[in-house]
Amino acid sequence: MILRYDRIAMELPPPSDPDPAGAAIVQELMGGRFGEMSTFLNYTFQSFNFRGRQGARPFYDLVANIAAEEFGHIELVATAINTMLTGATPTSNGSTRSPLVTKSPLADVKGLGNPQHFVAGGQGALPQDSNGRPWNGDYVFSSGDLVEDLTHNFFLETGARNNKLKVYEMVDHPAARALTGYLLVRGGVHQIAYARALENLTGADLTKLFPTPRIPTDKIPECKPHIERGDHVRLYRFSPGDYQELAAVFNGPNPETGEELVVVDEAPEGVPPRDLPPQPAVFAPDYAPEEIAEIATKLRQQAGLPKEPTGLVADLEEQTKRASRTASSRSKAKAR
Repeated sequence: MILRYDRIAMELPPPSDPDPAGAAIVQELMGGRFGEMSTFLNYTFQSFNFRGRQGARPFYDLVANIAAEEFGHIELVATAINTMLTGATPTSNGSTRSPLVTKSPLADVKGLGNPQHFVAGGQGALPQDSNGRPWNGDYVFSSGDLVEDLTHNFFLETGARNNKLKVYEMVDHPAARALTGYLLVRGGVHQIAYARALENLTGADLTKLFPTPRIPTDKIPECKPHIERGDHVRLYRFSPGDYQELAAVFNGPNPETGEELVVVDEAPEGVPPRDLPPQPAVFAPDYAPEEIAEIATKLRQQAGLPKEPTGLVADLEEQTKRASRTASSRSKAKAR
């Protein structure tokens, strides 16, 4: 079963200047062959199909646990893409029904990035790569042979880190840079984890046989906070009580820094997500989001819940102010 927390793995900057072209590139980290959907579903199916798991418990625990972290990475990539798309379409022109009263509210995004972000995706992330091609289930490799699967996983993480570095070098939007900085560090941990598992099984040290990619994360500004916190040597256990045998595999020195690898016996705390504002031009969540908010408030009251939403968001104070401004403007419009 999956236990989900309403948090994201790390803090991303708030929306700034929209970058639809950059968002289309970041899609590679979502639905590309080496994207987060691939890492998540490769490890997930390998854990589902793992036979004789009790006899090989440390290796099963490793694959299943990393799969859980990858699910969170999918959400993080989607959050970055959505942040980069926020504000790309008009949200106000003086009308409570704007921007539908304009003749062509989406004209300015024509030819920018992936048109499906606006036509089919509600100005949000899609399960596609940077060319707009859908993620493909053929990217999943689950042979049943433990050594073969772990070897595949090592090279999958290698390709994923290479792609993250290229996206970092191609897209300078703050959300994209923060995202790739974090994922480069965490992908390095997973790369080491699979290498250590293979070394324990076969005696072969893949970090020496295939010294690639040598990514100088300590020189990348967006990686440094995560390294200083120690996330380059930590493998978190994403379960209240299961997958206890990770330390039997994930141990010894980090092959790049020499620091001791550590299993943290709890999931990272994470941070509340930002409540990204509605984008009425693409009906996200509707052309009149304030009406949905009114209906939700009434439903909460009828159910005996607090009048204000119970969920926590990073920018709760700003959301409260925005809701107050919306209510005030609608009251004035009715008075007129």
